[in-house]
Amino acid sequence: MNFMNFRLFKQTNYEKSNSTTTIKIPISDEARRLTSLLLKSKIEEERQTLGDGLLDELADLAKIDIVNLKISETKQYHKKRNGKVAMKRYGYYKPGNKYIYISNRTAVRGQILAPKTFLDTLLHEWTHHYDYQKLGLNSIHSAGFYARLKDIKEKLGYFVY
Repeated sequence: MNFMNFRLFKQTNYEKSNSTTTIKIPISDEARRLTSLLLKSKIEEERQTLGDGLLDELADLAKIDIVNLKISETKQYHKKRNGKVAMKRYGYYKPGNKYIYISNRTAVRGQILAPKTFLDTLLHEWTHHYDYQKLGLNSIHSAGFYARLKDIKEKLGYFVY
């Protein structure tokens, strides 16, 4: 791919990402139930079971491939600048391997993630999976991506303004 084609691809990907602001799937009572339970869960094994269940349910509703969840008890990857945390990564999505990885411990203190933070990360990474599988996007953090993330949270009955 030459430079001009690459620029056009990036621009088209960005424009498509921004033009799609909703996730067009029906939400089941099961997805809402699993979301509610995840908002109360602090135990890794329970989060694994509930998270897998929610991811499977969302994939079925969206008619896309199931994505696997890997929860790590390691601290979040982070970088410090002048002795303070300047960047941290809560999790990531690997499209080729179809898995979502979430660090279940905070970057500095190593405490278990708050349930809301865990669920936010899970839905954020699932939105990347949806973008890749359903929309055919190289999923990026555009305004459209965050609109889709907000949309799925609202549909699940979970969104804190």
